Amino acid sequence: MPNHVHVVIKPQVEVARVTKSIKGFTARKINSILGRTGEPFWQDESFDRWIRDQKERNRIIPYVEQNPVAAGLVEKAEQWRWSSDWEHTGKNACATLAPSLSGPDRR
Repeated sequence: MPNHVHVVIKPQVEVARVTKSIKGFTARKINSILGRTGEPFWQDESFDRWIRDQKERNRIIPYVEQNPVAAGLVEKAEQWRWSSDWEHTGKNACATLAPSLSGPDRR
C-alpha cells in the first residue's frame, strides 16, 4: 500500500519489539532509496489488533489480501507483489524478502 502496511504475524516475541524492528529496518531502507538520512519515515503509532480465534483469522487475512484491490492498485489480489496471496501464483514474495519467513507457519 502506498500509505500504510498490513501485516499478519504470529509473534514469538513482544509485538512492540517486532514493530520497532520492522519500522527501523524499512525506514532505513526507504530513506536510503530516497537519499534521506535521519528523517522519520513512519508515524509513531500503530494500529495493532490481536487475532483471537480462527474465525477472526479467516476474516482478516482475506481483508488484508484484498486491500490493494480495494485501493485500485491491482485487479486481483495475487497481482500484488507484497501479498501472501502472491504465493498462489507459484511465486513467494516472503521467501524473496526473508527466507526465514517462508516456512509453512509464516502467516
